[in-house]
Amino acid sequence: MQERRRAILRKLEECGSVKVNDLSRELGCSEVTIRADIRAMEQEGKLTRTHGGAVGKTADEEVHHYRAESLYRNTELKKQIAACAYAFIEDRDTIIIDDASTSFYLAVYIRQHPEKHLAIVTNSLLAANELAGCSHVELFMVGGHVGGHLAATMGEAAQESMEKFHVDKAFIGVHSINFDVGLTSIATPQMQVKQAIMKTTEKVFVLADSTKFGGGYLSVICPIKSVYKIITDKKVSRENVVRAERESVPLVIA
Repeated sequence: MQERRRAILRKLEECGSVKVNDLSRELGCSEVTIRADIRAMEQEGKLTRTHGGAVGKTADEEVHHYRAESLYRNTELKKQIAACAYAFIEDRDTIIIDDASTSFYLAVYIRQHPEKHLAIVTNSLLAANELAGCSHVELFMVGGHVGGHLAATMGEAAQESMEKFHVDKAFIGVHSINFDVGLTSIATPQMQVKQAIMKTTEKVFVLADSTKFGGGYLSVICPIKSVYKIITDKKVSRENVVRAERESVPLVIA
């Protein structure tokens, strides 16, 4: 239930408004359930109900809390994954870092380790802020409309800009890893940028802490086997490790 309501908040932040029938289809539950969620969330002051849907509240405190929560949830695990990802990067590599929270920690790690000189492309304002001015980084910022719960460029302009690059490796985050469906995203704008990133290189690394396995989704990015490596943490369940091995999913445990 809480994950579903977080998904509704994320959708509100992306689009400004939501429709019950759209959410029902995207989240795979009944319209009755969605209406109940919206009523409860309105009582909590998180949104305003409208006919057939809801709209977000300007400067809503819960959305700002979600932003912070997303960045600082499972911090130590994300730092471990970032350090592991850094080991796959060679001096003079060209790489892409997307707008995911774990990708942000990779940017932080790169800033703190000047021994490798890198050319980095990103659509993340947070990652760019970390890397700007680093003497060992040649930084390229992808243009486009700025949005998302962690500020980043997205939309058609960002997608087209991203597709012009060709890099050695790309590092992206996902909303969830679903063995039956694939890698998923919270909404279409993020999905489109991640799909554009996948066209830039044959080596896409997914940075995903162990909580990302399973769960609901709004958009499917690609099949799991389309990526080069999935880097996760030591808390990943034995069940997920076994299934990854059985299905030849390239799982790396940080």
